[in-house]
Formats: sequence, structure tokens, C-alpha cells
Amino acid sequence: MKTRQEQKEQRYKDILLVSLDLFIRKGYSATKVKDIADEMNMSVGLLFHYFESKERLYIELIKMGVLGPKQVLSEIDDVNPLLFFETCAKQTLSYAKNSMFTAKMFLLMGNAIYNEGIPEEAKKIASSINFYEETMPIIVRGQQEGTIRQGDPLSLATTFWTALQGIIQMYALNENMQLPDSEWIVDIIRAKEKTLL
Repeated sequence: MKTRQEQKEQRYKDILLVSLDLFIRKGYSATKVKDIADEMNMSVGLLFHYFESKERLYIELIKMGVLGPKQVLSEIDDVNPLLFFETCAKQTLSYAKNSMFTAKMFLLMGNAIYNEGIPEEAKKIASSINFYEETMPIIVRGQQEGTIRQGDPLSLATTFWTALQGIIQMYALNENMQLPDSEWIVDIIRAKEKTLL
């Protein structure tokens, strides 16, 4: 039998899961606190014991959405460039496959940056990470080593990350979809070996 604290923690997690799904399906503006409470089979008053407002709930989800990416970006200084992208692609696809919450978080975060109807604080938090610009230096290092193809580093970073994000967003919408091999995504930026003719 679960303790009262364990029940409270589980309900907190359940509220986040239900809210994530509603925010993705209906959008921030169209999702009402009552919608979340109804999905949870709880009163609006009880919901407010967990989150003081819909805005605070949304911001909590956005904060969760930036934790993983911030961790990844904090570790890029001294890593092998190609290995960094191989690991990111493989782990990201694995996380999405093993957790629909993770896959759906990609949808939420993608919308949060461009949606004008979300709280300004949430938009600021979501925009605090820019994988495209922040991974340009590692692209340049890989180009210098000959492991990453030549070309504009920002364009290469953008192509890699948007391909990965797009795949996971599609998976979040259709979990029966077969995820691609992570190597296919890395091949977007991998330097091609020269073949002798």
C-alpha cells in the first residue's frame, strides 16, 4: 500500500502526463484547468493544491523539457565530435521509444518556442536552449578532423537536429511508427569516405 506522500507524488506525475497530452492536442490557450481536472477525475480545487495555475503547470513542463538538453550541451567541450552526434541520436531515439512522455515533450517544446499564446516565462525558458548554434563549434571541430562533412556549420547542425526532432515528433503522433536507425540521422553530417575509382 502506498504512503500518502507516494500517492501525492504519483498524482503530481499523472497531472503532468495528462496536461502534456492536453497541451499537445488542444494547445495552451484552448486547454482549461477544468479539462485537466476532468481528465484526472479530480476537482479543480484539488488540482490547485498541486499547481497554483495552468501557467505554473505549463512552465513546470517546459522546465522539464530543457533539463535533458541542458545536460547534453554541458558535456560537449571535450568529446569526439562524431561520437557526440552518434550518442545523441541513439540515446534520443531510445528515450523516445521507451517513454511516450519524452516523445511528446518534443512536440511541446517545438510548439513552445513559436507559439505566441503561451506565457512569456515559458517561452523564455524554452528559448534558453539553441542546439543549432550551441553545437556549431563541435561541427567545426569534426570538420577539421575530417569526420564531419564540409559545409556551413549552422546549416549542418540545423539539419541534424531538425531531422531528429521531426522523427520523434512523428513518433509521438504515431507510436506504431518504426523509428529509423540512429546511424541514418548521423549520416546527414558524417563525412563521406572517398572511394577510389
